[in-house]
Amino acid sequence: MARAGAADLSLTEVVLTELSSGLRVVSEHVPGARSVCIGAWVGVGARDEPAELAGVSHFLEHLLFKGTATRSAREINEAVDRVGGEMNAFTTKEYTAYYTRLPVGSAPLAVELLGDVLTSPALRDDDIASERQVILEELAMDEDAPEDLVHSLLFEGLFPGHPLGRETAGGRATVEATAGDDVRAFFEHWYRPANYVLAAAGAVDHDEVVALAAAAFARDSASRRPDRAAPGPDRRPLTVRRRSTEQVHLALAWAGVARDDPDREALEAVNHVLGGGMSSRLFEQIRERRGLAYSVYSSVATYADAGALMVYVGTAPAHLDEVVGLARTEIGALRSGGITSAELAVAVGYLTGSYLLGLEDPSSRMARLGGHVTHYGEVRSVEDQLDRYRAVTTDDVARVVGRILADEPVVAAVGPVTRTSVARRFA
Repeated sequence: MARAGAADLSLTEVVLTELSSGLRVVSEHVPGARSVCIGAWVGVGARDEPAELAGVSHFLEHLLFKGTATRSAREINEAVDRVGGEMNAFTTKEYTAYYTRLPVGSAPLAVELLGDVLTSPALRDDDIASERQVILEELAMDEDAPEDLVHSLLFEGLFPGHPLGRETAGGRATVEATAGDDVRAFFEHWYRPANYVLAAAGAVDHDEVVALAAAAFARDSASRRPDRAAPGPDRRPLTVRRRSTEQVHLALAWAGVARDDPDREALEAVNHVLGGGMSSRLFEQIRERRGLAYSVYSSVATYADAGALMVYVGTAPAHLDEVVGLARTEIGALRSGGITSAELAVAVGYLTGSYLLGLEDPSSRMARLGGHVTHYGEVRSVEDQLDRYRAVTTDDVARVVGRILADEPVVAAVGPVTRTSVARRFA
C-alpha cells in the first residue's frame, strides 16, 4: 500500500492510500466531529451504459440495498437504524455513490456494510422484478414534474444521440427490458475495487479505515475504468412537449466546458451574474422588478469532456413573450458588454464563500474527497480552488462569454404551447 501526501484544509489532513487491489482510500480527520461519514464512489455512471441498458447504473443503485449473500435488506436497515445513522446512494452521469453517516466510533460498521453491498449483493430475480416497478414509478413521477422534464428534454437536445443526453434513470422501455442477467453482468464488469474510491471524513483514523477497507473489499479486481467518447457538435435546436400545465416551463442551454477546463471558474462567474444568485440579472429583471416568475435561474454542469450552461424559467403563458424578451436582452447584454468589475467581485465573493460554507460538515467533506479522487486521481486543496476563483478577471469573463454564448441556445419547453409558437419567439 502506497501512502500519498496530505492536502491542507484548515486544521485537517487529507491522506490518500491505494491498496494492492486498486481500491483507493482517502480520508480527512475533522477535529471535534461526532460523526463518521464514509462513502464508496464507483467510477461508472449513466454515460457508460450501452443504449439498450440505459438506466442500469441507477437500477443497481436501488438493488444493492436489497440484500447481500449474508444480510437481508431489513438487516442492513436495522444495523444503520440501531445507531441512529443513515445510508443512501445516488447515480450521476459519470459515477455512482453509496454512503453512510453514523455516530463517532462507527467506522467499522460503515466500512463493513459498504463492503458487503459493493462486493456481494444478492441481485435476486424477485428483487429485480419488484425494484423495476419502483423505478418505473420514479420515472412516472419525474414525467409528472415539468421542471424536471424540461431539463431532460434540454439535455436530449444539447447532446442528441450521446449518453450524456439520456436521462440518468433510463427510459421506461429500457428499464422494462433490462433482465436480471443484464444487471448481474453489468455489476460483475464494473463493480471492482480498482474502480472504487472509499472516502471518509469526520471522526476517522486513516490507518484504521485502510485496514477495514482491505478486509471488507477483498475481492478479485481487474483494472476496468470506462473509455468515454466526447459528444459531437450536433444539436437539436428545439424540443416542445405540450402539457396542460398552469405554467410554461422554458429552458435554454449552450455547450459549456469540461470539468478541468481552464475557463471553468470564469464560466461559473458568468453563471452567477446571469442567473446563479439572488443578485443576478435574470432574477432581478424577471422576478424582483416585474414578478413574472417564482423560479428563474441559471446553472452550470461539467463532465470529463463536456459541459453546459443552462437557463430555466417557469411563467404563466400570458407572460411568456415578455419573459423571453427579457432573457434574450440580458443574454445579449452579456455578449456585447460582458460584466462589470463590481459584478465580478460579487460573483467571486459568492463562489469562494459558498465553497467554504459547503465544507462545514463531514458529509460535504467526504463527498468532496470522493469526487476529487474519482475525477482527478487526487484531492486538490481548498486554497487551490479558492485561488482559481480569485484569479478570474473581466478579460477571462469576456473570453468565456465569446466562447460559450456566441451560438444560439438549444431550447426546450413544456406546457400549454406549441412548437410553432415557441419557435416564433426565438426566430
